[in-house]
Amino acid sequence: MATSDKASPRDRLLDAAADLFYRDGVSIGVEALCRTAGVSKRSMYQLFDSKDEVLAASLERRLPGYEARLTPGPQDADTPRERILYVFERLAKASAEPDFHGCPYLAALVELKNPEHAASKVARGAKERLKEAFRKEAELGGAHDPELLARQLMLVFDGASARSGARVETLDDGLATATATALLDAAGVR
Repeated sequence: MATSDKASPRDRLLDAAADLFYRDGVSIGVEALCRTAGVSKRSMYQLFDSKDEVLAASLERRLPGYEARLTPGPQDADTPRERILYVFERLAKASAEPDFHGCPYLAALVELKNPEHAASKVARGAKERLKEAFRKEAELGGAHDPELLARQLMLVFDGASARSGARVETLDDGLATATATALLDAAGVR
């Protein structure tokens, strides 16, 4: 981060990229990105090789905050079951926000379609870490098949996130949490 009150051009680019790509998709042009960031194209290309690199760096940069919002603190959940359900409760809460457009990592994967794209690799890593967190909690909770349960929970999470982000479904009625609960019950998670 910049040491002055004004953010560095790099930080402004990454902030603008995170906002624009999340709100409008990855097809945002370099000119719009630079204009929003208040940075010249020349400066952008001195800092990054391409818009794709900016996208990957912006996804990487927002990952710690994204994961922190989905990770319960010790006061939030005691059991593996509660820790898993916390994720779905947080998703439901986030989906009620007017600027919610779904999971930014899933959106990047869907839009880019290229598994070798730098941003796809960041996004896939984020999704894999969430699946691994589900698997670990499922194992601790005594699930019959922790890996299968983790995959099922990811389908619910990503499906709920996408449908809610597209404003096709609302999650404020607890639908995603109830669906996750049914999976936990069927898997024997305590």
